Amino acid sequence: MRLPSLRIYALAYLAFLYAPILLLPIFAFNDGTIIAFPLKGFTGRWFEQMFANDTLRNAVVNSLIIAGSTSVFATVLGIFAARAGSRFSFPGKAPIMGLIMLPLVLPEIIVGGSLLLVLLAMGVNLSIFTVILGHVLIATPYTIAILNTAFGSLDRSLEEAAYDLGEGKWSTFRLITLPLVLPGIISSMLIAFTISLDEFIIAFFLAGNEPTLPTYIFSQLRFPKQIPMIMALGSCLVALSIVLLTIAEYVRRRGLKKTGAKDSGGFL
Repeated sequence: MRLPSLRIYALAYLAFLYAPILLLPIFAFNDGTIIAFPLKGFTGRWFEQMFANDTLRNAVVNSLIIAGSTSVFATVLGIFAARAGSRFSFPGKAPIMGLIMLPLVLPEIIVGGSLLLVLLAMGVNLSIFTVILGHVLIATPYTIAILNTAFGSLDRSLEEAAYDLGEGKWSTFRLITLPLVLPGIISSMLIAFTISLDEFIIAFFLAGNEPTLPTYIFSQLRFPKQIPMIMALGSCLVALSIVLLTIAEYVRRRGLKKTGAKDSGGFL
């Protein structure tokens, strides 16, 4: 039986998209330094070289600090924006929310260049802190998109019942709202962490002398003997990204099931 043309196209598209990723672990365990077939043999020395590299370890630590800070700050800002957008009406609401979500469609090279000019004009030294600022700007719209669903699916009668029983706004948010939207908060933190960990352009403009993992990888691509180690590193990053996205999707679906909301699509 012949496959429909649309299915063939979909399979070809997926193969084109994911074949390079599938090749990463193959060449990461290849004994040769040239990325080509036939393979020379099986080895784990590129992973040993990766773990023994002090510069790489420093870049990993920097990226983890940046990604962790970004996930916290972007999620906090996302909670404020999603709460305001889903619960309150105020003048200029649509333009303000559109402006907040604008980094989703702006080219990152424009955002990175603009931030660099502004920070240098203000006399701010480039460091991990400036990269965190840029990553928060990029990641916040993603957290808002996730948290809008979490707050939008929340039954308002639960909050109204808490008010009737004498609770204030803060105690109602802390005791009622926050536990119900917690799965969305966790999902947004994981997504922001993944986005920050993989982001290159903003870090390239704003990192200064502090290398991050993506900028370190880019700097090593000009050295052919370092390519197998980069393949090993890429395999680890792909595995980490898949794990984080899987956890985020699990938490998202669990939150929807808890609130009884309809699933309109997710990350995976």
